[in-house]
Amino acid sequence: MKDLSLYILDIAMNSVRAGAKNISVLLSEKDNVLTLQIIDDGCGMTAEQVEKLSNPFFTTRKTRKVGLGVPFLRMLSEMTGGSVTVESRSDAEFEDHGTTVTATFRVDHIDFIPLGDVVETMITLIQGNPDSDYVFRHTSDKVNVAMDTSEMRAILGGDVPLNTYEVLAFIREYLQGQYNENN
Repeated sequence: MKDLSLYILDIAMNSVRAGAKNISVLLSEKDNVLTLQIIDDGCGMTAEQVEKLSNPFFTTRKTRKVGLGVPFLRMLSEMTGGSVTVESRSDAEFEDHGTTVTATFRVDHIDFIPLGDVVETMITLIQGNPDSDYVFRHTSDKVNVAMDTSEMRAILGGDVPLNTYEVLAFIREYLQGQYNENN
């Protein structure tokens, strides 16, 4: 994958497949370090499953036998001097289940790949999975972008799905407008 936004999409789709109803994508940049967190309230994983995530031949999917998202994310992060951690609580063991993937990257490192189009990543997530709620935040010295689909649902009411053309166009314009204000 050419940029981090595609890894965000891949990991957030894992959250959707895990039954998450609330998914947060948080980006924070400070002192040349980008921290990416994807937090969900899905079914979670056991400690044994989390331990196996480094193995590209481990996946919980039935449609393929490899899971490369987290191993490649870890490789990209470590190449820049960063790290990846995965914390998860399984619904079989905990009432407050879910998973948090945290990755750090040195943005001034030659091996840092571009962030990519996070606006389109969020649009893709919402369009394909309109029943989940998403929080998106990107903060740095130059950027302060935020969106919460639960707030949008409260305004729209229950009759207007988030994946209608008009709502998706509004979300795209809303996020891009925030990025444009900061540049």
